[in-house]
Amino acid sequence: MLFDAERHHYQVLNIGWKEQRRIYGVIIHVEIKDKKIWIQRDGTEIGIANELIAAGVPKKNIVLGFLAPYKREFTDFAVG
Repeated sequence: MLFDAERHHYQVLNIGWKEQRRIYGVIIHVEIKDKKIWIQRDGTEIGIANELIAAGVPKKNIVLGFLAPYKREFTDFAVG
C-alpha cells in the first residue's frame, strides 16, 4: 500500500512473483481533490465506489476519474 497523506494520493499495488513471472500492477488508486474522492483506478470486483456509498459517502462527492470526462455526466456520480 502507498499512502501520501500530504498530497492525498492512495494506492494499493500487487507486487511480487508468480513462478518465474514478475507481477506488478495498481489495483486501487484514489485521490482527494477539491473535497471529492477521485477514483482513478479500481481493479476490485466489488467496486470502491460501492464501498464508499455503503460507508455513507454521497455520490456527489465521488468522481469516477477512470471514465472520460464526457462519460461522467451519464453517471449518478460527480463529474469533477
